[in-house]
Amino acid sequence: MAEDRRPVVVLVRPQLGENIGKAARAMLNFGLTEMRLVAPRDGWPNPSAGPAAAGADTVLDRAKVYETTAEAVADCAHVYATTVRKRGVTKPVVGADGAARLIHAHEGRHAVLFGPERSGLETEDVALARHILTVPINPEFGSLNLAQAVILVAYEWSRIGRELAEADGRAVENLVQPTAEDALPPAPQDELDGLVAHFERMLEPKGYFLPETRAEATRRTLRGVLTKPGWNHLEVRTLRGILSTLEREPRR
Repeated sequence: MAEDRRPVVVLVRPQLGENIGKAARAMLNFGLTEMRLVAPRDGWPNPSAGPAAAGADTVLDRAKVYETTAEAVADCAHVYATTVRKRGVTKPVVGADGAARLIHAHEGRHAVLFGPERSGLETEDVALARHILTVPINPEFGSLNLAQAVILVAYEWSRIGRELAEADGRAVENLVQPTAEDALPPAPQDELDGLVAHFERMLEPKGYFLPETRAEATRRTLRGVLTKPGWNHLEVRTLRGILSTLEREPRR
């Protein structure tokens, strides 16, 4: 299976080493190997993770640690936030199968965010995503643990990949989809963050974010507007160039 079609699994502020290990085991069962950890509560490496991984040491050995979620997904063009709660952030909603199809269809790095065991993802984490990923579960008992959530996503990614390969008469190992000749992949997250920050820097002195009681919600809405279109890096550079031109003093 092509590496660039394997989503990155990002565990945001995970609490227990055992759960990190079990998530690694779930990943490797379906061929996923890249794990990123955001501010793990008990630090990293964690001695409790290895036994729980049951042999998925390659995932743990390669795991990278980041201080913030934004840093963990900075190189990813597509970010999915797993959540079942409404967070006041308007995002397209997909299931695990829908996310899997998007991952196999679109060029660029894909990352799936999983929140802490007790509380799930915070609003600021969800705001970084292009899509919200959720699954229909029993409304009277909506209790998935971290490894269960990871294995659902990993399984659907594997299943859809095999389905697409078989439909196209390709070997299962070759899951890279042909891309349009002139199409460019979406810009990575750090370029979009730069665009959002550029807009905010220009809008702040104009009073756009007033009143202060609405500033946070206004910033989230602005980010949603700017990240929805899936700009490629040339489009982002063009927009940044336009903003830089508007910032300059007019020629005399």
